[in-house]
Amino acid sequence: MEKIQILWADDEIELLKPHVLFLKEKGYDVQTAISGDGALDLIKKNNFDIVFLDENMPGLSGLETLSRIKGLKNDLPVVMITKSEEERIMEDAIGSKISDYLIKPVNPNQILLSLKKILDNKRLVSEKTTSGYQQEFRSIGMTMSDRLSHTEWVEVYKKLVYWELELQKSSDQSMSEVLQMQKREANAQFGKFVENNYISWLNGKEKNPPTLSHTLLKNKVIPQLEQEGPVFLILIDNLRYDQWKMLQPILHTYFKTDTEDLFFSILPTATQYARNAIFAGLLPSEIEKMFPNQWKNDEEEGGKNMFEDVFLAANLKRLGKDIKHSYNKITNHAAGKKLSENFNNLLGNKLNVIVYNFVDMLSHARTEMEVIRELADDEAAYRSITVSWFEHSPLHDIIRQIAEKKAKLIITTDHGTIKVTEPSKVVGDKNVNTNLRYKQGKSLDYVKRDVFEVRKPEEAYLPKQHVSSAFIFIKEDKFFAYPNNFNYYVSYYRNTFQHGGISLEEMIIPFIVMSPK
Repeated sequence: MEKIQILWADDEIELLKPHVLFLKEKGYDVQTAISGDGALDLIKKNNFDIVFLDENMPGLSGLETLSRIKGLKNDLPVVMITKSEEERIMEDAIGSKISDYLIKPVNPNQILLSLKKILDNKRLVSEKTTSGYQQEFRSIGMTMSDRLSHTEWVEVYKKLVYWELELQKSSDQSMSEVLQMQKREANAQFGKFVENNYISWLNGKEKNPPTLSHTLLKNKVIPQLEQEGPVFLILIDNLRYDQWKMLQPILHTYFKTDTEDLFFSILPTATQYARNAIFAGLLPSEIEKMFPNQWKNDEEEGGKNMFEDVFLAANLKRLGKDIKHSYNKITNHAAGKKLSENFNNLLGNKLNVIVYNFVDMLSHARTEMEVIRELADDEAAYRSITVSWFEHSPLHDIIRQIAEKKAKLIITTDHGTIKVTEPSKVVGDKNVNTNLRYKQGKSLDYVKRDVFEVRKPEEAYLPKQHVSSAFIFIKEDKFFAYPNNFNYYVSYYRNTFQHGGISLEEMIIPFIVMSPK
């Protein structure tokens, strides 16, 4: 077992030699520094497990050094040691995410206790998480072997996301790999479930269908309008449930969660279908029929989500809600900042809808820009970059203002996204759409076992552009690839985040109701 690496930074380190020797005798590897700058140089070159940091050093102070350490390695535990019990210093240090706080003079046993508390706790939490998932693994596996209802699939997905986020904190990489295997198996079973039930949900053949995109406003949003005061509905495009769980602790600073529901996106799980359906309260072929001048099919030129405000107004009217409302779509930082600055203008409306497009742009940028690919290399990094964006976004400012005004907040999305790994060959004519997770067109040739095929689009309430038009939705973590330039195409799109098809991540998506604290 490798020795634990300790860095001890103190301008009077010579006086602490007995402590250093004591730790070395206990089997720890200790390096020392006499200044903040010296400590930072060593941290850049070495992988320390923990840092003991004197608060009162000449030059760079302990608090300044602490701030720079966190800038370099945010997860590195730091124990602050100081002569002062002044409350301000303690608050500054605790606010800067220290792991422990010791007052001079320290004795060797205090140091040892601090080490065990911090490092062993991390190990014990990791071991407990691993053993917890090992026990749950069998239970989830047995559940998936049954014929599950849509509510049971929601519970399976919640459990998988819970353990994915827990194992992310653990050092046991092997269990994370086991979880990914179980997620793939779950998606294989879920694909069959959707294939067997989706058309029945739409055609009223099931007594208790899930809430779908087109019934979301009627089932979930309208009941929230009964209470006093404005309601803010924020739709973050392409927000998966696991990303929501990462954002939730930030929002809990200002709000408490009243309801955490998951609903089902319609197919295709793509913005021009799912989001239009949410605001229109209609399925795509119904929107096309009712709004022939506003609906655009895949083959047609122009923006596909240009009339959500029109669809929303008509939907509210049909639902008997003659209320003052607003609709704002944010597609860049400047627009978000402007809405934040003019926030008070929204307070006279009963319902304020804000569509925020960042996460969707992130998933597309990750495909197209090498630097974003490297920043969001895996699922954990993809979640992390979403959190980092949110913390510094105008959306965060808007949500803070909603809390200050004691208004109700609803957070939701139109669809999720999945990291694709395996290509599936498809052939079609030049008019076939470009989406990697669904295809729509004539004379499609494809691997049947990989897809849910809808030969009669009208059965899935999808527009029928040609007599022989069909839709195919790819399942699991596959993506469509053309035989021409196959190897180039596959290497370019493999391990990118895509949406449009059938997976737990794309279809089972969050609907959150929050009240200000």
